[in-house]
Amino acid sequence: MTTPLLNPAIAAQMSNASWIRKMFEAGRELSHRVGPENVFDFSLGNPDVPPPPNTVKVLRKIADRAGEPMSVGYCSNQGLPSLRVALAKKLSHEQHALIHAEHLVVTCGAAGAITAFFRAVLEPGDEIIVPAPYFVEYTAYAGHFGGVLKPVATRKPDFQLDLDAIDAAITPKTRVILINTPNNPTGACYTQETLNALAELLARHNTNRDRPIFLVADEPYRALAYDGFVVPPILPLSPYAVVIGSFSKSLSLAGERIGYFLANPAMPDVAHLIAAVTMTTRTLGFVNAPIIGQHLVEQLLNEQVDLSIYARRRAAMAGVLVNARINFLEPQGAFYFFPEAPGGDDLAFVNALFAQNILAVPGSGFGCPGYFRLAFCVHEDIILRAADGFKRAASTFR
Repeated sequence: MTTPLLNPAIAAQMSNASWIRKMFEAGRELSHRVGPENVFDFSLGNPDVPPPPNTVKVLRKIADRAGEPMSVGYCSNQGLPSLRVALAKKLSHEQHALIHAEHLVVTCGAAGAITAFFRAVLEPGDEIIVPAPYFVEYTAYAGHFGGVLKPVATRKPDFQLDLDAIDAAITPKTRVILINTPNNPTGACYTQETLNALAELLARHNTNRDRPIFLVADEPYRALAYDGFVVPPILPLSPYAVVIGSFSKSLSLAGERIGYFLANPAMPDVAHLIAAVTMTTRTLGFVNAPIIGQHLVEQLLNEQVDLSIYARRRAAMAGVLVNARINFLEPQGAFYFFPEAPGGDDLAFVNALFAQNILAVPGSGFGCPGYFRLAFCVHEDIILRAADGFKRAASTFR
C-alpha cells in the first residue's frame, strides 16, 4: 500500500496487518454467509469466561459513587494511589521482592505498558530480542520508536528458550530481552531452571555495559497456568528486570484496558525510569488508565476467573486434535494450542480449515511457519462440534 497521506512505515504495517485480525474479519464474512452457529472461530484471544461473580456487585458500588465530584475524572498519570498500594502488596508476594506503590505505573493494558516503556528507553536502532514464536504486535510496539525486533527461535518441540541462540544474538545494540510466559501463541511456560540460566547470561553481558539490557517479562497470562504450575518470579533474576501485566485475562476484563508496569526496586536509578514511564504514559495520549476499570480492579485484585473452565476446554481441544491425528504440545498456560500444520504449510492448512468453517491463525503470523494457533477461549460445544472439520482438513494432507 502506498499513499501520500501516510507514513510509509505505517502503510507497510497496514499491508502486513496482523493475521489474527485478518482471520477475525474473514470469520465475520463467513458468519454472514453460513450463519454464526456454523462457524468455529479459534482466531482471537478474546476471553469469554465470565468475570468473577463479585464483579456485578463492585460495579454497582462504583455506579453509586459516580455522581460524586471527580469520581470519574482524571487521576494521577501513574494510576490511583490506593490501587498501586494494593497491587504492590500482591506483586510482592508473586515476585518475591519488597515492592512499593512508587515502583508501579498503572497502564492502558499490557500493550500500553510496553509502548510507554519502549518510548522511555529505546533509541533508533536499538534491538529487542524476542523468542519466536512471539506476539505479532511486538514488532509495531518497538518500531514506533525506532526499535528493531530481533526474533530468536525457541527449541522444538517444547518451545523453551534457546539460550545459546539468545547469547549469540546479543550485540552492542541490544537494549531489551522480551519474554512472554505463559506464552502466546504456544502456551509454553518457561521453567525456573531456564530463567536462572537466562539471568546468568544477562548478568554476564551487562557487566561493564554503559546502557544495560533490560529483561522484560510480558505476563498477561500469569494466572492461567495448569496442572499446578506456578510461573516463576522475574524480579529476582536481574536488577534490570521489568514486569508487564494486565487483568484482561485473569479477570476477563479485556475491554477495560487495565495493566501495569513494574520496575525492579533493586534497579539503579529506578525512580527515574518510573518517572519516565509515567510521563510517556501521558505524552503518548493514554493520560491515565480508565478510571472505572482501576476502581474495579482494585476491588477484585485477589480474585480471578474460574480456571477449571479453561482446563476443560484444553482437554476438549486436545481430544479433537488427537482424533484428527494432528501433532501438538499440550499448553502449560494461557488459552492457546500451537500444533504442527499437517503437510508443513501453515497457510495451506489454515485455508483447508477455513473450507470447513474453522478459523485458525497461521504460525507465520507469529514468526514460526509450519504451525498454527488455536484460541480455546470459546464454548466447549464449539470445540467439540468442530471435531469432524479438523479431521476432514487434516486427512487431505496425508
